Amino acid sequence: MKNPIKAKGGGAMLIGSYKCTTDAKGRLNFPAKLRADLGTRFVITRSLTDPCLNVYSLEEWARVEEKLHALPIVKAGNIIRMLSGCASEAEPDAQGRVVIPAQLRTYANLEKDVVVIGASTHCEIWNKDKWEALCSALDSETIADVMNELGF
Repeated sequence: MKNPIKAKGGGAMLIGSYKCTTDAKGRLNFPAKLRADLGTRFVITRSLTDPCLNVYSLEEWARVEEKLHALPIVKAGNIIRMLSGCASEAEPDAQGRVVIPAQLRTYANLEKDVVVIGASTHCEIWNKDKWEALCSALDSETIADVMNELGF
């Protein structure tokens, strides 16, 4: 078996972009490749920076919580509450489907067509139109600026 690419911190690096659909019950057939790298159970919560959902392996979720709990509670308390309070543990059924809770679907405006992307250490679930708008807005000048800053 081929060894997975490792992300910073030792977990599998989650990569790729997958067009998916949700059904009327809020179930999403989570991409098999990403499921294999995330593990049999994972955590879905809202993103604090984008209108999407973040999906963490249990190992990565523990790292996120550890980093947040290392900060003073006055600084991280509301973030911990938001992430944990909105979080849902997911375990795919035999067909690979996971249920996205209604409050998370509403937050990310997830309707029928969604995009699931690997974002290195976690996955993201996006409304298809919002994802396409984000990709369109990322122009070559912005990319070049970041690459220059990184020394490429």
